[in-house]
Parts: sequence; structure tokens; C-alpha cells
Amino acid sequence: MEGNLSSHLHPQPHYSLEFDLNLPFPFPLAYTLELNTGCRDYSNFTIQTLAVIYPDSCPSRHFGIKGAREVQFTSRSTSASIQPLTEEYVEEEKSKDLPSSGNSIRQRFLKFYEAQGHKILPSASLVPDDPTVLLTIAGMIQFKPIFLGKVPREVPCATTSQRCIRTNDIENVGRTSRHQTFFEMLGNFSFGDYFKKEAIKWAWELSTVEFGLLPDRIWISVYEEDDEALAIWHDEIGVSMQRIKRMGADDNFWTSGVTGPCGPCSELYYDFHPERGFSDTDLGDDTRFIEFYNLVFMQYNRTDDGSLEPLKQQNIDTGMGLERMARILQKVPNNYETDLIFPIIEKASQLANVSYHLADNPTKTNLKIIGDHLRAIVYLISDGVVPSNIGRGYIVRRLIRRVVRIGRLLGIEGDGMGNLEGAFLPILATKVIELSPQIDLEVKSRVPRILEEIKREELRFVLTLERGEKILEQKLADSLKSAQGNGTKPCLSGEDAFLLYDTFGFPVEITTEVAGERGVSIDMHAFDVEMEKQRRKSQAAHNTVKLSVENDTDLTKDVADTEFLGYDTLSARAVVEGLVVKGNPVVTVSKGSEVEVLLNRTPFYAESGGQIGDHGFLYVNEAENQAVVAIEDVQKALGNIYIHKGTIREGIIEVGKELEATVDSNLRQRAQVHHTATHLLQAALKKVIGQETSQAGSLVAFDRLRFDFNFHRPLLEDELVEIERLINRWIGDATLLHTKVMPINDAKKAGAIAMFGEKYGEEVRVVEVPGVSMELCGGTHVANTSEIRGFKIISEQGIASGIRRIEAVAGDAFIEYVSSRDNYMKQLCSTLKVKAEDVTARVDSLLEELRMAKSEVSTVRAKAAVYKASIIANKAFSVGTTKEIRVLIECMDDIDADSLKSAAEYLLETLQDPAAVILGSCPGEGKVSLVAAFSPGVVDMGLKAGKFIGPIAKLCGGGGGGRPNFAQAGGRKPENLPTALERARTELVSILSEKAS
Repeated sequence: MEGNLSSHLHPQPHYSLEFDLNLPFPFPLAYTLELNTGCRDYSNFTIQTLAVIYPDSCPSRHFGIKGAREVQFTSRSTSASIQPLTEEYVEEEKSKDLPSSGNSIRQRFLKFYEAQGHKILPSASLVPDDPTVLLTIAGMIQFKPIFLGKVPREVPCATTSQRCIRTNDIENVGRTSRHQTFFEMLGNFSFGDYFKKEAIKWAWELSTVEFGLLPDRIWISVYEEDDEALAIWHDEIGVSMQRIKRMGADDNFWTSGVTGPCGPCSELYYDFHPERGFSDTDLGDDTRFIEFYNLVFMQYNRTDDGSLEPLKQQNIDTGMGLERMARILQKVPNNYETDLIFPIIEKASQLANVSYHLADNPTKTNLKIIGDHLRAIVYLISDGVVPSNIGRGYIVRRLIRRVVRIGRLLGIEGDGMGNLEGAFLPILATKVIELSPQIDLEVKSRVPRILEEIKREELRFVLTLERGEKILEQKLADSLKSAQGNGTKPCLSGEDAFLLYDTFGFPVEITTEVAGERGVSIDMHAFDVEMEKQRRKSQAAHNTVKLSVENDTDLTKDVADTEFLGYDTLSARAVVEGLVVKGNPVVTVSKGSEVEVLLNRTPFYAESGGQIGDHGFLYVNEAENQAVVAIEDVQKALGNIYIHKGTIREGIIEVGKELEATVDSNLRQRAQVHHTATHLLQAALKKVIGQETSQAGSLVAFDRLRFDFNFHRPLLEDELVEIERLINRWIGDATLLHTKVMPINDAKKAGAIAMFGEKYGEEVRVVEVPGVSMELCGGTHVANTSEIRGFKIISEQGIASGIRRIEAVAGDAFIEYVSSRDNYMKQLCSTLKVKAEDVTARVDSLLEELRMAKSEVSTVRAKAAVYKASIIANKAFSVGTTKEIRVLIECMDDIDADSLKSAAEYLLETLQDPAAVILGSCPGEGKVSLVAAFSPGVVDMGLKAGKFIGPIAKLCGGGGGGRPNFAQAGGRKPENLPTALERARTELVSILSEKAS
């Protein structure tokens, strides 16, 4: 190797040398050199490399020393200078993207397959457009409709780097070297193009040539019956039979479900310890092997009887774990210490004031969990998932809770930087976001929303965690008391330990430690049973990808895509391509039948992008047949086939016949008014509450629009007014809309916003309101904003944590809404006999009069109750021998709850301490009121009114509680009140007799 060397030396004994190296690999090296300063001949000399620094291959300056070696340099210039090696120089070199960095591995994979004719496609969202899968768990998810034959392939083969989430093995994260919740799956896919031979050949070339893995470090697994794959690996690739393993169906046969596409797999494993030889090798040994590439040969279809038949279109589905390959190439002991995750771990270490490399194993495990989970949290929230107690939101909430409690375990207080009231997750999330551009460019535009959501959830959970600590203390006290009473060893139930873990996110390790300090054990068997129940539920909740051929495949297999004409016309001639009645294909359908009609072309818009399908009619005008079909819905199936759903009003419809398809123009206008208004609403929201807000769902109907968006609080009245003002101003501007079709990349560069939940091809339709909004949208719209006429928000409310919903009306629906409200106002003015501008003052006056009247009634009722109480006070009886306690238990007919309380307070004062009063009443149909009042002397005996009245109320179909001295309860079964009061009498007399004797 030759280097360009400077000859000007300073009088220090050690120097660093700046030079260019002509190396056989394209990345820089920073050399620390030791030179003989007495040397004056620099034209040819040999120097010994003490350290070779790979700036990006070792995270956070933990540089690798690759060993000393002799390098011969030839001087080409003596004009440069040698300077001491500085930290700034190393930092500059670190910023460069080396071949072993995670970003480089991703790009090299994609470029490799692009060179083999694959189309590079973007990662799909973590929220899949598939109801059978909760989250995107594999690279093939976005191609599932193609594999099923439901949509035609747009390219013969593709390659992606797909963001994925899996939580079914969450307990292994941080504890093994390879388990993660968030990871990137590099994949190459063939849709009937190439198959087994090419897939194997390219996988080997990529691994050994592109990534430079030593061939004798790679082991291969094949399905035990797949002789074809084994022959390719051994005979054509040249892999030794000693490094090829036949494995069973559990390991090496991929299935999509009980039926459907399936096929054998072949996996590539990297051997970290080849010195262990070939005897008794187990590819599942994590200490020696890691699977880094999986090739699925989708060649069969499993039928209902379990037999396998060849697929007409054989497909390839592969997956390479990016983090796993990074671990191999960066020569680190686990996935977490790669440059993809370790910067997050380092930041967490800084907040916890610990050193990762010097930490014990439990601390390292906790730091790894934080590094992994933060990536999952950030990308899930970025893709629109917000913390909640159901579905995807529950997964985000569980991950956040886990990190918060682990941070607490590591000693992170507040934000970890001195603010005890702050949150530390946003600080770590910022580090994730810094690493995000190569993974998902959209994350940067959503930073405020991501950080705000994480901060709010963390601070909310800190309060929950504190409550969990208090509940644990109470549970331990109860366990000790119970054990003392029955002479057993104190033990906290597994159910209680699981409650603390699952509901309050309280680590069972902390529960065990705290309980042990109090001398209380934990029923871990019962805890494990509860955990297993939850684990089964979690694994059952969409952690597999289901591929199966559904009925609609057969119904429409011979029907071509429908040509949509509805942008340009509302009426067109069309041919009936198919008819379906109750799920079955038919040839003719007669009057009175509900039918699904498939046409070769249509002006009807099919439901998509939030906009509902058109309504209208299909007409057959023949001399012998005058048919009318009322269309009430239009849906898409199998990609782009329009299904017109309706009822035959007259005549007969036949396959192959021509008809006239006519859209209801009034309803279409209502829909497109609301659709354009939805675009204006999103633009106004971004102006008023911030650009980071984004759509989370929508409905465009004939009578209203509904728009869901990400935001953390209710909108203020002033904000709603400003949103309406902006939209109505844009409507009044009478702006012409522009629609055009362009490549999706050009549209995004132009600033077009993608609609929530929609998938787009290479060419997209862009709808622009110049100067206001630009969105990718296939819906129908007005030609000019003036057609909208007016816009009014009906309601704004929260529908989930971090998700708000606005409902509004525009166009004819706006006129109808305003007219109806005007009619209501006129009726109100007539009833109140005031002008419209005086209605508010009059209503306030009436409310005040009503409040005062209610107060007077309540006072009268309370006095009446006290009067009744004075009459029944003489029914009190005494309990106890050493201490006499006055007790009164009575039913007070139909007295309301507040009056019952007044009566109890009067009686307790009249009977004097010690005294106990239990009263009941039936204030209305299906209602029971109960009250328990204990004087201080009774409370001192250990009785608590709240605990006593609860079981009594259950007898009346209700419940309740309160303070030790006073409690109220209710029920729904008045017929059980006498029995409940008798039970109260028996139990109270029994307890007091024992206490006072």
C-alpha cells in the first residue's frame, strides 16, 4: 500500500501522520504511528502501525486495536505536515459511513439486489393494512396480497428494508444476544420471477463477496425433504456437507396457516467458534451460531385435506436481520452493541450515571432493554400508534411502562439531569430520532408529537407506579395480619403480585425484594400461571401472518379490473361482467333480490380514502326488459374490481348485458364537498395547532365529515373559531383546484401529504388547493372551493389517548344544519318570550332559580328526615356488657340519599358516643340507598363504616364505601333491602358484642 506522506516533523517523540492511503477497501483509517525522529530520508521507509481505528465500526469511541503490522509507504510529497492526533480528527472520521456500519449494510443489501434487477421499495408502516395482523412483523406483510394473487404484481421482484415489531418474546429482550422488539428486516422478494437456484446463489454471493464473510464460517440448514436445495448448496455453491444440516418442518418449513401458500426454508448461520469442530453441532446454540438470513421457497398450496399441491406462481420471500449482520461485521458480542442501538444505551448509561462496560450483568441487561424498547416506542408513535389499553396502543403503553420502571431501577430520577419533575424518555427518544433518517425519513417531521406523547405517558405512569408502591405496602400489611391471625407464614398471592406487575407495571423482582425485607414470601407459581395466561393471549393476538385464499378470489377470478370513469362523468354505458347473490355467482337476477354487480367500467366511486361509495341506479332499457337496480354501496375487491351493491327494483339483470350506470349527482356533490372540506380542515389544523399534527382517520359521508388527528389535548374554543374562520375564508376565495397524476417521489418532493391508511403505487393523483393544501388523494373533489358554500364544526372530542376527533358539515349539509339550529332558536325564543340575543341571560336566570328551588327542597327534605329520625331514635338498643354501645338499624321508606345522610348524622349525635347507626331507604324505582355512621368510640374498636357497608350493599345489587366513621352505598334491588338490614343488624351486634364484652 502506498501513502502520501508529509516530511515536516516536530520535536516530540510520538506523532500522528495525516496521509491518503490507496487501500483495496473504500474506507479511511486513522493511524497512530511511532517514527524514528532521527530519520531524514522519507522517500522510502517502513513504519509499524500500532493501532488501526475504525471510527464507525466500534460505537462511542470504543475503538478496536487490530494489531501491529508492517506497512511500506512511498513519499509523493513533502509539503504537508505531521500533527498530533486529536480527538476532533477521530470524530471527523467517525462520521463517515463505513462498510460495517448499520446504514452501510442496509444500503449495500438494497443496492446488491437492485443490481440483480430488483426494485427498491420503501418500508411499509408498522401499522399494517391487514386485519389479521396487529403489527408489521415481517418484510413480506406488505406483499401478502400479491402472494395471495389478490392484486397483480407491479414489479417482478423487489427488495426492502422493513421496520418490524415483535413482542411475543419480550421477556428475552436484553437477556439473549439477539432478541429485539424493534428490528429491521432486509428482504428480497420474487413474485413468480426467479426461484430457488437464484435465491440461493445471490444469498451466498451477498454474504461471502459483498459482506466478506468467510465461507467456512457459514452453515446452512435445509428442510429435511428438500433435496433440490441441498443439491444447489453442495453441488453448485460448494458448501461442505459437514456444514449443511437437514432439519424438520418445525424449523424449516414455512406455513401461512392451516391452509394456503407454504414451502420449505433454507437458513444461513454464522459460526462464531469454528474451532469447536463438526461433531454434535447444534445450530440452535446461541453461544456459537446466529441465524442471519432466511430463504423461504413458497412453492406449495396446502389444501383443506392437508395435501400439498404446487403453486402456479412460485415465490421467494427472504429476510436478513440488519442488526444481526451488523453484529457479525462489527465484531461485537450482541445486537445491542452495534451502532444501531448502542448510542441509545450510552445515553441511558449517562442518565443512570453508570458505565455500560463496567456494569454488572443485570445492569447491562436493563440498559439493553431500554435501548431496544426506545426504538420500538418512537417508531410506533411515529406511525400513529398512541398509548392505550387496547390493541397496538397497549403494546406501546407496556413498552413505555417497562422502560420507566427499569429507569427507576437503574436510579434515574426525573429527567436524569437534575429536574426531578421531568421525564427521561424524551431525552432518550431524541437519540433514537438522531439515528432515524436512514430508517424512516418521516420521523423527523413528527418530532414534537412523538416527544410530547412519550413525555405525557411517562409522567402519567410515574404516578401509577407510586400508587403501585402504596398498594404493595397495603398488600404486605394484609398478608402479615392474615398470617398472624391463622398462624401461618405470610405469603403474598400470585394474583396480587401479577396485579401489581400488569396493572401498575411493578416489577416482580422489586415486589419480591420488598416483600422479603418484610418477611413475606410470594406465591411465584400462581404468578407464573397468571403470566402464562397473559402470554398465551399475547401470542394469539396476531403474531402470525395468515395467508389464505378467500371466497372472493373464486367469484372474481375471471373478471378484469374495473375502469373508473367517475372523475369525468356521472353516467356511462357498461357491460355486466358478473353477478353475485348471497356470496354465490349467478347468471341472472330478478326483481326484489339483493345483488352485487360487477361492471367492466363505471362512473361510481368505490369506498376508499375515507370517502363512502356512490349511490345511484343501473338501468336496462330493452324492449322486453326494463330493469332498474338501486345501488346503495360500492366497494373494491381484489385490488381494483368494483362491486356495486344494491336491490333490483324492476326487471331482470343478466351477465353479459349492457346497461346504463348513473350516479346520484346530488349525493356525489355532497360527498366531494365534504372531501375537499376535509383537506381544508387538515390544512387549518396544521396552521392553528402546529404542523406536527397528522391525520389518524377520516370519514367523508353525504351528511357530514369526520376527521381524526393526533393531538394531546382538547382544542380551545378560540382555536376552533380560528379553524372555522380560516376554512370559510378559503371557501370565499373561490380557488380553483388542481388535480394531476405524477410519480410518487415527485409528489412527495413537492410537499404533498399522504392520506392516512392509504397505499400508493408508482403514479399518484395529487389534489391541490393552491396556497392552502396539497395531498395525495384518489377521492372526488369540487372544482372550486366556492362550491363548498360554508363550513361548521359540530363537535370536537377525544376518542383515545392522544387522538382527537372533529365532526363538521359543509355545503348542503351546512345549510341544513344552520337552518335546523335557527328553527330551534326560534322555538326557544318563543317559549322563553325573549329575543335571540337575550336567550343566554334568560337561561342563566332560570338555572339560578332552579338551583335555589332545589336547595330549598333539599333543606325541607333534610328537615323532614331529621324529624322522622327523632321519632325512630327511641328504637335504639344497647349492646355490650363492659361498655354499652347504642345501636340503631332502620328503614326510612323513600328518603333520598342526601336526606338519609342528614338523618344518620342527627341520630349519631342524639345517641351519643359510642353509637352505630345503619339506615336504608328506597328513594325511587329500582334504587336503594344505605348509610353507615360510627362514632369515634366504635371506630376505636376497629370497625370501619366503609368496609362494613360494602358487603351489605352487595345484597341489594350494588356497592359503596367511604371513611371509617361514615359511608354511603347504593343498590338496584329494593326488594332485598329488608334482608340486607337484617344481615347488618346480625353482623353488627355480633361484632360489637365481642368487642364490648
